[in-house]
Amino acid sequence: MKLNAARIQGIIVAMWTDTHCHLDAAEFDADRSAVIARARAAGVTQLVLPAVARANFDTVRELAHANGFAYALGIHPLFVDQAQDDDLRALREALAAQRDDARLVAVGEIGLDHFVPGLDLARQARFYVAQLALARQFDLPVILHVRKSADTLLKHLRASPVRGGIAHAFNGSEQQALAFVALGFKLGFGGAMTFERALQIRRLAAALPLAAIVLETDAPDIPPHWLYRRVADRAQEPVKDGSTGESPGHSGRNEPGELPRIAQTLATLRGLPLDVLAAATSANARAALPGLA
Repeated sequence: MKLNAARIQGIIVAMWTDTHCHLDAAEFDADRSAVIARARAAGVTQLVLPAVARANFDTVRELAHANGFAYALGIHPLFVDQAQDDDLRALREALAAQRDDARLVAVGEIGLDHFVPGLDLARQARFYVAQLALARQFDLPVILHVRKSADTLLKHLRASPVRGGIAHAFNGSEQQALAFVALGFKLGFGGAMTFERALQIRRLAAALPLAAIVLETDAPDIPPHWLYRRVADRAQEPVKDGSTGESPGHSGRNEPGELPRIAQTLATLRGLPLDVLAAATSANARAALPGLA
């Protein structure tokens, strides 16, 4: 899609909130400062950095403080099989130690993943329920990983209500979406929405109440269509940087500076000006994660 000059200016002027960015990921080790600079130049003024395991609790906190961002602490369902039961104690202690930290805005990333084969689903559920209890104890919203697991997540939320939060990378049904909204959640939309074949996601992005939607990148993951390349295509490319096999600038790595262009897809689907969308989704982010305010 070609953007006219007014739309390009709108992308630059609007102030955006990326509600889900793994800025601590190893993919950013070589150029993290440049990534942050590009995000700010694009108008992405706030990032939420969720932890995924005990090992990066301190990392996301330090990155948030060093750059004026926000963070969340939690144990991701894909890391539960490697986690120790003692990690839940460590999470409780970290939440207690940082309870007065204005940059701590949620318990996350937590949830359930029923898509990846071979995971211990019972262990996932036990960690999820325990982390919901911690969110209740510390009066924090949660950032949820939702992959083929919406109904089970909702069941536990109804049994152990929390103060809302964000259902990250939402890809369920409209009925499930409205059930999360009824429980005080916003729904995260990002790079997947930019693919024309993502019909269900695009229908939801267009039809759900605007007040229910927040924007995210999940960087370095879930690249938008203009960054996506099949693994087979990447494997056939010559090594150009001497180490990774990826051409600099063409790796498919997502980053927070892509958020305004991702948002253009949502603006087009909903027929909204970019500045209106930026203001609305940032306000929604503050509603979901009051610490952002």
